[in-house]
Parts: sequence; structure tokens; C-alpha cells
Amino acid sequence: MSAASGDEARRRKVTVTIADPAGEQALDSTPSAQNLQRRLTERQISMIAIGGAIGVGLFLGSSVTIDLAGPAVILNYLLGAILALIVAYAVAEMAVVHPVAGAFGIYAERYLSPWFGFTVRATYGLVQMVAIGAEVTAVAIYFRYWFPGTPQWLWVALVSVGLVAINAAQVGNFGEFEYWFAFVKVVAIIVFILIGIALITGLSPRPAVGFRNLVAYGGFLPHGYLGVWLAFTLTISSYMGVEVIAVTAGEAERPEKAIPRAMRTMVFRLILFYVLAMTVMVTVSPWNQIGDGTISGSPFVRVFAAIGIPYAAAIMNLVVITAALSSANTDLYLTTRMLFSLARGHYAPEPLGRLGRNGVPHRALAVSSLGMVLAILLAIYVPKGAFLLMYGSAVAGMYFVWIVILLAHLRFRRSIGAKVNDLPLRLRLFPVSSIMGILFLVAIGCSTFYVEGLRYSVPIFAALLAGISLVYWKVQRN
Repeated sequence: MSAASGDEARRRKVTVTIADPAGEQALDSTPSAQNLQRRLTERQISMIAIGGAIGVGLFLGSSVTIDLAGPAVILNYLLGAILALIVAYAVAEMAVVHPVAGAFGIYAERYLSPWFGFTVRATYGLVQMVAIGAEVTAVAIYFRYWFPGTPQWLWVALVSVGLVAINAAQVGNFGEFEYWFAFVKVVAIIVFILIGIALITGLSPRPAVGFRNLVAYGGFLPHGYLGVWLAFTLTISSYMGVEVIAVTAGEAERPEKAIPRAMRTMVFRLILFYVLAMTVMVTVSPWNQIGDGTISGSPFVRVFAAIGIPYAAAIMNLVVITAALSSANTDLYLTTRMLFSLARGHYAPEPLGRLGRNGVPHRALAVSSLGMVLAILLAIYVPKGAFLLMYGSAVAGMYFVWIVILLAHLRFRRSIGAKVNDLPLRLRLFPVSSIMGILFLVAIGCSTFYVEGLRYSVPIFAALLAGISLVYWKVQRN
């Protein structure tokens, strides 16, 4: 046996001997089995993860982060990438050993406690519901660029119906659809970066913009390091989505190979795209013109509108609509699988754990769509504040999810001991990296009280977590 095949055998052994936490369901690839089917390819998993991460946090929320940090928002995305890498590698390690639909909910239940297992799954499901509502609201905001007189709720409703139809299809079809959704926005970001580089360096027919915009309007740090720190409250949200790969593990064809490769590809692409895109944005155009702190349109569209390239702003607006649809599509998939996992673990009503003939948990999908119903109501009654209200609450919940992932990873490493050397992907500088990640997330959560639009996000989530805990104790008592 070759050295490579020996390594492969050891990796498979880790998966077989360790993976048996409470709540994990058997997985079967046959269509008739009442289990999720392994039909997502490595190519699809990688793009689904990118699709879940690149969304309104970058294309719409960056308007707020640029307003807070100025050109120094570049530092936010560089430092945020470190935290994203820590979480991504931690969750990938556990996903290889436990390739199940419940993902980090299962890991938290096994390595922390049943309460953590329940609350992190319920939180993730509810957070994604709210995030879906925020994303379809973003689509409605983007459509106002072309149709300023059309009611916002109408676009929210139309988009919601389409997303539910896509997710009701067979998971293989969903994976292919999401692949192309994500592919469009990846290509758009690359084109945006290339056009920006051409304008900055003078490779375009226009005079070179140069780097003067980085220091011309109050300097590189117009609001000091405090502004950079406060911008982290939303910058980190752009990376929230790296945990998606763990959720797809339950339907991956060969999780022991697909998960590590997809995670490496996805994380480093995100870092490259985010850092370059933000650098181009604040270099090509004055930061105080594109980052006005309002949620009235994408700063990416504003940049192209300011440059004056014919049709460029309209094309970019179409791209950011596609990006928001892609993120909402992925989040709806994630929420459905989390509810399915809770039902299979007897923490949610049993019907939510049933599958349709095409292998999709339709009842869980119906419940997961409630966030879009909330978005329609908010679009009718408070259209101006709907996005930040929903998105801020979702971000606070994700801080909790990431903290639980890192806490579970600390116990996971202790549990597997020397077998960690057999894993195809490992987090470096452990345990310092995991502990620092936890402290960083707690500090960012506390900072939300000082950011306009996010001041009530942590209290809202705290109340939500208390409600989830009450449900858990009631279920346990029964």
C-alpha cells in the first residue's frame, strides 16, 4: 500500500470510529431512504459556501462599514479574515469526522452539552430565517434603482415565491442552480477588481486615479482606530457563511475529501475577493461619497455611477441582485437542514423531519420561509429600517454560533487526541487560536451598543436565546 493510500485509510478510520454522536441519523444514498441524499459534489459545495458568504454583508452592509472606518476598512477585512480562518478550519476538522446534517449542532451536543446542541441549532435556524428576510429586503432595495415607485413589499413577495420553488426541487438541482448563482457574483467581483485596477494604474483610456483617495478626505483613518474597531461589528458578517460547508456535509458525496478541499478553496477566495474589492472601492472613489451610512443602495453601484462608464452601474445593480438572491437561496437551504436535524433529534415537531419523494424536507422548508413573511410585513410598515433591524439581529445570533463552534472545537481536539494528525486539514496554533477567536467575538458583540442601527441587536438576541432555552427545558421535562 502506498503512503498516500495509507493516509487515506487513516482518514476514513477516523470518520468511522469517532462519528456517533447523539442525534445523528443514518445516511443513505438510495432515493427511497428517509434520509438526506449525498448528491452535492465538491464543485457545488464550494460554490454554495461562497454563495452563502458573499452577499448583502459585502454588497449592501459595506456602506455602513466604510462610513465607520473610511479607507481603513481594508484593515477590517484583512483582520476579519484571520477570525474567519480560525472558525473555518475548526468547523472543517469536525465536519470531516462528523459529516452529518446537524453539523455544529451535533458537535455542540456531543462535546459541550445537549443545551448547547439545541440552542445553537435553533439559533442558527432562526438567525438564517431572519437573514433570509434581510436578503430579500435587500433585493427590493436594489430594484428601486430601476423602479423607485414600486412598493418594496411587492419585490419581497415575488422573490420569496421564487426561492421557495428552487429549494423545493431535488437537492442536486438546487446545488447546480446555486453553483451558477454564486458563479455570477464571483465573476462580477473579479471584473470589478480588474476595472478598478485599470482605473487606478492608468491602464484604461482615462487618466490614472492613483491612490490619493486613500488619504485625501481626512486621511487613511478619518475616525481613528475606534472607527475601525466599530466597523468590525458588520465587517465580520461578510465572512459569516464559512460554516456553511459543515451543514452541506450531510449531503456531500465524499465528505472526507470534499470538505477540506472546498473549505480551503472557499476561505482563501473570500479573503482575496473581499480585500481587493474593498481596496479598489475606496481607492477609485472618495470614501465619504460611497459610504454614507445609509441603506439606500449598494456602494458598488455608486462607484460605477460615479465613474460614468455607460451601463456599468445598471449591470452592477443586476449583479448585486443576483448576489442577494444567491445568499437568500443558500440560507433557506441551511435553515431547512437545521430544522430537519432538530426534528430528527426529537427537539422539534416530528413532521419537520420527514422528506418528500425527491429527498427534500418540505415541511421544514415551509417553516424556514417564515423569515420572508416577516420581511413582507416589515416592508409594508417600516420599509426604511427593515434591513438593519433584521440583519443586525441575525449578526448577533451568528456571534453566538461562532463562539459555540470554537468552544466545541476545544473539546473536540481534547477528545480525539493524537488522531488529529490523521485529519486532512488542521487549525494551527491551537488552542490559542480558538481562545483568541472566542474573546474577539465577545468583544465585538459588546461593541454593537455603540453602532447606530445595531444597538438593539444583542438585547434582541438575548431575549431570543432565553426563549429558546425555555423551549429546551420544556422539551427535556416532557
